[in-house]
Amino acid sequence: MKKISFIQPSKNNKKYLQWSYESIRKNLGYKHEICWADDFSDDGTWMWMNKIADKDKNVKIHRNEGPKRLGHTILYDTLVDMATSDIVMIYHADMYACPGMDVEVLKHLQRGKVVSATRIEPPLHPDGPEKILMDYGIEPEEFKEEELLTWLSSSPELTHSKMTNETTGGIFAPWAIYKDDFLAIGGHDPLYAPQSKEDSDIFNRFQLAGYETIQTWQGFVYHMTCRGSRFKDGAMRNPAGQVFMKGRESSEWLAQNLRSTRNFIRKWGHMVKHTKYLEPIVPPKYDVGFVVENCTTDMLRELEPWCSDIYGDFVGHKGLGVNKYIENEQPDTQFDLKKKIHSHHTTAKNGVIVNFDCNKLTPDNFQILVDLSSILQQSGEVGEMEYDIFKFNIKSLKTYEKELIICKS
Repeated sequence: MKKISFIQPSKNNKKYLQWSYESIRKNLGYKHEICWADDFSDDGTWMWMNKIADKDKNVKIHRNEGPKRLGHTILYDTLVDMATSDIVMIYHADMYACPGMDVEVLKHLQRGKVVSATRIEPPLHPDGPEKILMDYGIEPEEFKEEELLTWLSSSPELTHSKMTNETTGGIFAPWAIYKDDFLAIGGHDPLYAPQSKEDSDIFNRFQLAGYETIQTWQGFVYHMTCRGSRFKDGAMRNPAGQVFMKGRESSEWLAQNLRSTRNFIRKWGHMVKHTKYLEPIVPPKYDVGFVVENCTTDMLRELEPWCSDIYGDFVGHKGLGVNKYIENEQPDTQFDLKKKIHSHHTTAKNGVIVNFDCNKLTPDNFQILVDLSSILQQSGEVGEMEYDIFKFNIKSLKTYEKELIICKS
């Protein structure tokens, strides 16, 4: 069997990482390499990692000494560089490896392909066609291991409606790839550090690079879900025994998710899109300039991520509000906002120029800007036209999404 390097960054996740490690060694054996990164934890993670690495020579460890958290966006790639196997698997610290998972993933893995195992999860999040919701525990201390293994060994495809295909097309962690395929596109984009949307970004780039994404329905992990910064205090049950997560996201995660979402829109020109099985959908990326009237600083914040450039006689304090916006927003992005936000005296030179009055924007017609890449793909033509409150001057429909495949940062 080919060897896999499991890539597992962790911050203050020791009990989940212990649980995950034991499952890999118990159910998959000692042939696979495990690469850990401790992201400046203070729960004893690093001490425990060292103890394991001393006795398990197929474990490699790395520590971020802080004081700033790097996040898994950066540490995934640090560990991939450390990995000695030809194949790496992005693997969350709160995942239990079910018996045979490695065999089933490797059965489908070739260069130019990315293979995901199927997640079995407790009902902490809405169901989806790409996973199986079954409650075998929400914390390691209540994990019903024997019940899970009994179910897996009793032909689950006979009792579960989703188990009809051997594979579907889609991608989600845990996913395996040849290391050289991962490195060929530059790994994860540090634009999203420390976390959030880095996975959707690299999945888009896999798609554009022509990699095939495959999900096997014969290899499984049990996934506790989101036991990093999103749900730091773990999951809970109500008095009736039902589990829930809603409304318990940490303020740290909410703030970073918003930053990463805005950066994803800046880079790609659209929100995350995928099929029901989580196979990426990548609309074209156009060079879009907004020429706006009556644009307040608050409206600038809403509009700026959705275009390549924005031009306007910005309302409020003779443009000082724009300077304040740039000062506040620039630390959260690698895009140079001073080169993106222009006065109305600057002539727009973008391929697609959209003129409108911000006073006339509504939630309904703002959706046209959100869907602009798909609209242009379906019905855009070179020339001038009007639609709703918008005047379009389309000089070029050249697209740029393929220029985003390789991360050069």
